[in-house]
Amino acid sequence: MNRTRSRSAIARSHDSEPFPLGLSFPLLALGLLLALAPGRARAAGKVVADLVYAEVDGRELHLDLHLPAKAKDAPLVVYIHGGGWRGGSRKQAPWFLGPLAEAGYAVASVEYRFSETAPFPAQIHDCKGAVRWLRAHAGRYGYDASRVAAIGCSAGGHLALLLGLTDGDKRLEGTVGGNLDRSSGVAAVVDFYGPTDFVLRSKDQPQQTDKKGGKVFQLLGGPVQENLDRARLASPAWHVSPGDAPILAFHGTADRTVLINQSERLRDACTQAGVPIALHRVDGAGHGDSRRKTPQEGTGETMYFATRENRGRLIQFLDAHLKKSPRPTGVTAPGAAEKSVR
Repeated sequence: MNRTRSRSAIARSHDSEPFPLGLSFPLLALGLLLALAPGRARAAGKVVADLVYAEVDGRELHLDLHLPAKAKDAPLVVYIHGGGWRGGSRKQAPWFLGPLAEAGYAVASVEYRFSETAPFPAQIHDCKGAVRWLRAHAGRYGYDASRVAAIGCSAGGHLALLLGLTDGDKRLEGTVGGNLDRSSGVAAVVDFYGPTDFVLRSKDQPQQTDKKGGKVFQLLGGPVQENLDRARLASPAWHVSPGDAPILAFHGTADRTVLINQSERLRDACTQAGVPIALHRVDGAGHGDSRRKTPQEGTGETMYFATRENRGRLIQFLDAHLKKSPRPTGVTAPGAAEKSVR
């Protein structure tokens, strides 16, 4: 959706040291792996860590920039980590960080407030504030602020979808970090097994939505069935409208944490609205990536999500939407059919 935005002050930022100083162990390990692979060390570029994109109630919110070797005019991918909206870290390197660097993408890994101290919509307010900050500071770091996508896993996939489906929605835009003269919209979204409809989830997973201690219960600050309007506001599938960003989604058929009907619900809503979506069903995969008991027949793949085929799908999707002319908000890009992945 497109709506008029107001203006605000530019938030400050802090520079950190280039790779590998200042990294947590997961990111350092990734850097070492890239260095050991032929041609990948150059693609890894550098990391500018612990940039402050906002301060909320006396707390700084940070992001880390992973810049490719050729950072000038590189498209930008905003990565949002999972953890049930109450855990996880931007420092945990996902499997696709290396392939994105190799393909010439800059990646911003974003911190957001957790539900135990800040219920929804604080999380999407933070993510939108981070995108606005990234656009305001693109000139300093060299990436192209007109070509931005979002990617996330689980709770991070949920927030990435909200970035792509609620551009300019005043209820969810917030003012975190200022830069309100900049867009918080993204041109494409990649979602790994994120929840999309909390009303639907309350029917088949009420322990998560309507019982104290459940992740969605905590996110919303109460049970879904007593807060239906709030639940719909927090549900990406309820925001789909013509002209929204195209979506690439992956979901395991054996996922018992976030059922695959959440991605199917999103697919149906997008299809009805004419929003391009490709949903890849990963046969036998649970929630999050894991090692197969035996290598996949025919390919030898040992993981469910981190495969050569899915890496190709990811890069091809992003290239189609970010490496051509920037897609103006409100213009629909070509769609893609649903496929099943073994």
